[in-house]
Amino acid sequence: MCGIVGVLGNHEVSPIILNALKRLEYRGYDSAGIATVNDGRLDRRRAVGKLVNLSDLLVHEPLPGKAGIGHTRWATHGAPTVSNAHPHAAGPVMVVHNGIIENFRTLRAELAEDGVNFASDTDSEVIVQLTARHLGQGLGPVEAAHATLARLEGAFALVFLFEGEEDLLIGARRGSPLAVGLGDGEVYLGSDAIALAPMTDRIAYLEEGDMAVLRRGSVSVTDQAGRPVERQATRIQMDNYRVDKAGHRHFMAKEIAEQPAVLRGALEFHVRADDTLDLPEGVDFSETGRLVLVACGTAYLAAQVAKYWFEQIAGLPVECDIASEFRYRDPVLTPQDTAIFISQSGETADTLAALRHVQGRVARVLGVVNVPTSTIARESDVVLPIQAGPEIGVASTKAFTAQLQMLALLALKAGRDRGRLDAAGLAAHLQTLRSLPGFVAQALDRDGEIARIAARLSEATDVLFLGRGPMFPLALEAALKLKEITYIHAEGYASGELKHGPIALIEPDVPVVVMAPRDRLFDKTVSNMQEVLARQGPVVLISDHAGLAEAGAEAQHRLAMPTVPDLIAPMVYAIPAQLLAYHTAVQRGTDVDQPRNLAKSVTVE
Repeated sequence: MCGIVGVLGNHEVSPIILNALKRLEYRGYDSAGIATVNDGRLDRRRAVGKLVNLSDLLVHEPLPGKAGIGHTRWATHGAPTVSNAHPHAAGPVMVVHNGIIENFRTLRAELAEDGVNFASDTDSEVIVQLTARHLGQGLGPVEAAHATLARLEGAFALVFLFEGEEDLLIGARRGSPLAVGLGDGEVYLGSDAIALAPMTDRIAYLEEGDMAVLRRGSVSVTDQAGRPVERQATRIQMDNYRVDKAGHRHFMAKEIAEQPAVLRGALEFHVRADDTLDLPEGVDFSETGRLVLVACGTAYLAAQVAKYWFEQIAGLPVECDIASEFRYRDPVLTPQDTAIFISQSGETADTLAALRHVQGRVARVLGVVNVPTSTIARESDVVLPIQAGPEIGVASTKAFTAQLQMLALLALKAGRDRGRLDAAGLAAHLQTLRSLPGFVAQALDRDGEIARIAARLSEATDVLFLGRGPMFPLALEAALKLKEITYIHAEGYASGELKHGPIALIEPDVPVVVMAPRDRLFDKTVSNMQEVLARQGPVVLISDHAGLAEAGAEAQHRLAMPTVPDLIAPMVYAIPAQLLAYHTAVQRGTDVDQPRNLAKSVTVE
């Protein structure tokens, strides 16, 4: 979602901040701005749209100064306009803000009664107006920021910049991530390590409720109770934060292509050479009575696939929940439950809130994340890194298959812990997983065929996806990918549900993509496909060679996948789902990596 950068430097900071903001473009945004303090005076530049617009503005209207803040905004309160763009200003202070201030209406009314005239439609402006009021009452910058934080309800990461203070930044976090970077006589603040990686490899992560006072020679942090605390800096591996397309046209194309290597590397990380699991201590399902899987978006669909594995392999009851709904239905939790929270970024606001809701009420909390330093990772009892590496494209690809592989390993561990798998059975399944990168590479080799099918899909206004068993959540994921980056209306359905309503949508110009490996449910899926064909619906059948030989003759388009064991079929069939969306988006000329209205890291509820 929104991105934040703050720099107290030894050189002009505008170009440094602009470059850091470019690294945060993947988070999603619709306006951007930078502010500096120079010779004691605050100034700012803001622009709507892509960062190139801000860059052009800075060419014509330079912004000098060696202390500054920057922001990319994803609109929540107020349209994407210059007046709503950050940084927001009031008198001697400017602020950038990620998150949502839930009590902004009350604060805005209070400030309006004091005669404050607001310049924006945002919730964020109340922060800077409150701070300006406190400064006007005689408080110093640190005291004014602290007094402002005490009035705010909601989720936020904030950075304050003050007039006359060229050696001061104040940062705070509650619900949204914020990291401190330590350099040589310089200090930085950022939404995540990716933004700060070119400037420093020493990163400290603020904890919930922290406020940090930064000067070039010192960083002091207080916790939510106002007590001084130490937040240990760690050295990050710079290679893990490289952001480049490696010769590909788009980040999404690169990340799709990386999947064989990602899956192989992650498996080597979690599996020993003797075909036994190497998972963190604390991953034990022997006493678990029920699993609760909680996530959002693509991660939630990974959980839906994993439900089949946990129940079929381990005999373990599973409940899957969308994180944004989980708390509000007052779920019944017991000390015999194990809860697994899945998030690429590890900062997903709804998932984090759900995690905090279950703490102390279940046996243990497992975090399946791609960022092992993230808040969800730090607040879980056990963290399980998926080892996918940075994912820049908004539409998740390699993180999805890496999540699936991690969840498959957990299902195997559960099967072993619960006596449903012996050592030989576990070894056989692990050998199947070792074959996965090769099968994914074979699926990637169908790229040209998929591009030709995508040319047909690009002309559609509606597309349906069908699947049974684990292919049902894959159908949902395929539809999600297509709608995310092509803006075509797409829906996924369990094949057997077709006749219970969606069949009314079948027309000659509504393509239906059927995901049907030749498994025990194949015949039933094909029967549903016949219902589509009988109503002149065009069918794209994705199956293995045996499935296509048996049922592919009547489909308008056929796509052959390798014949694979059931365990790994969802990860292999994820490839055509991703490539169909990618090539359709390219055909339609949409923004593949940064689709409209979407954000990579969703840090608001």
